[in-house]
Amino acid sequence: MNIHIKTALNNVRRSPFQALSAVFILMVTFFVTTILVVFIYASHQVLTYYETRPQIIAFLKDDSKSEQIDALKSKLEGDSRIKSITYITKEQALEIYKNATKDNPLLSELVSPSVFPASLEFSVRDLSYAEPVISEIKNESIVDEIGYTASLGGEESLTDVVSRLRKIAFYVRIAGGLFIGFLMATSLVLMVVIISMKMSFRKREMEILDLVGATSSFIRKPVFLEALLYAFIGVVVGWFASFLLILYLAPPLMRYFQDIPILPSNALNLLVLFFVILASEMVIGLALSLSGTVIAVSRARKRK
Repeated sequence: MNIHIKTALNNVRRSPFQALSAVFILMVTFFVTTILVVFIYASHQVLTYYETRPQIIAFLKDDSKSEQIDALKSKLEGDSRIKSITYITKEQALEIYKNATKDNPLLSELVSPSVFPASLEFSVRDLSYAEPVISEIKNESIVDEIGYTASLGGEESLTDVVSRLRKIAFYVRIAGGLFIGFLMATSLVLMVVIISMKMSFRKREMEILDLVGATSSFIRKPVFLEALLYAFIGVVVGWFASFLLILYLAPPLMRYFQDIPILPSNALNLLVLFFVILASEMVIGLALSLSGTVIAVSRARKRK
């Protein structure tokens, strides 16, 4: 075994409570960080779902020709802002009405297909696209009126809806980012304190190594390896604990939200999401630990 690794492990065994404190701090930090990252991801999925949820309906004039309808449908299908489009005939509109009023058959008997206009129903990829798309479609000669399947309070309030959704997303991300930043800063300060304490306890040993001619890098390498060990264990344990918790909570949450994809439904995609989080946290954790060690070593050198 490499002498530096052996020394680092011996240092851990000599002061187990300090080692446990360092690991516990990092574990809690990355446990909470993983939960918050998944929450931010889920909130983004919810907002994306509701941004594209409102269905815009372009009611067509009764004298519209099939060629004109096909041309408009093709035009909308080629528009990158539009997610999906469906053509609803008069007969299909009547069937939709019958299904909606099946509890009262008399209402269905009083109407015929001619009462209902044909329509093109579509949703947009982002709610901010709705207003310009509606303005463009209104200018089409075969379009009689624009309606919505979601209660948005009328066309004039679309901008307000977009603004509210954007604010929610912004505040969720900012609040999550600030809290994660606070946890990281706290972990960094505590890592500096713990590493400084451990170096103080080994001050005599380091002075002896210095007197016998050991280089600065030889003396400090075990300190850095020890800090990296804390970071590795803390990140993995924190991430794994949060992973198990989210796996436990995922089924009831997905049943509650039903069609809203708050988490990837495919097991492989879910694993990919969590391994991306793990890789990111490992880089951040190692950088955090190394930064704390560098600060602690610099402070020790100034005292000397």
